[in-house]
Amino acid sequence: MSSRIIEVVDYRDTWPSEFRKAKDTLLSELTPSNVVAIHHIGSTAVTGLCAKPIIDILIEVNALNIIDLDSAKLEAIGYKPRGENGIEGRRYFQKGGNARTHHVHVFETGRAEVFRHLVFRDYLNTYPDEARAYGEVKRRAVSLCNNNRQAYCDFKDPFVTALLEKAIAWHVYL
Repeated sequence: MSSRIIEVVDYRDTWPSEFRKAKDTLLSELTPSNVVAIHHIGSTAVTGLCAKPIIDILIEVNALNIIDLDSAKLEAIGYKPRGENGIEGRRYFQKGGNARTHHVHVFETGRAEVFRHLVFRDYLNTYPDEARAYGEVKRRAVSLCNNNRQAYCDFKDPFVTALLEKAIAWHVYL
C-alpha cells in the first residue's frame, strides 16, 4: 500500500458543487427517515480557504444503527466504512483510497461534535482574516510534515484548538 501525499491547495470554486453532488448521491442511498441534515464542513466549506482537496461531509442522523445497515449501500458507491475511526459515536467513511476525494462523518443529531464542526466552519466564513491565518498554518504544517498525517495534525492542532474556542465564544454572543 502506497503512502498518501498530504497537499494543501488554493481554494477551488468547484468545492461547493462537488459537495452538492455528493450530498444528492448520499441521500439517494441512505434511509431517508434517518437523515436529519447533511452539511459541508472542513476547509473546503470555507470560501477562499486553502485546503486538502478532500470534501468533508457531516451527516446528522437519528440513529447510528440505521447507518450501519446502510453501510453496504455506501460502500457500493465508493465510500469505504471505517467504523468509529477513533471518535466514539461516529461512523466514518472514506472515498478515493490513497487519492482520497471525500470524507463522511456521521453523528447522531445533538452531538457536541456536530456543533463544533458547524460553528468552526461558520466562524471561518464570517472572519476571513482568521481563515487566512489558518491557511498559513496549514501550509506551514504541510511543508514540515513530510507526508506524515500525525505530524501535520500535531503542528496545526494548537491553532485549531484556539480557533475553536474563539468560534464557540463568538457563537455564544450571537
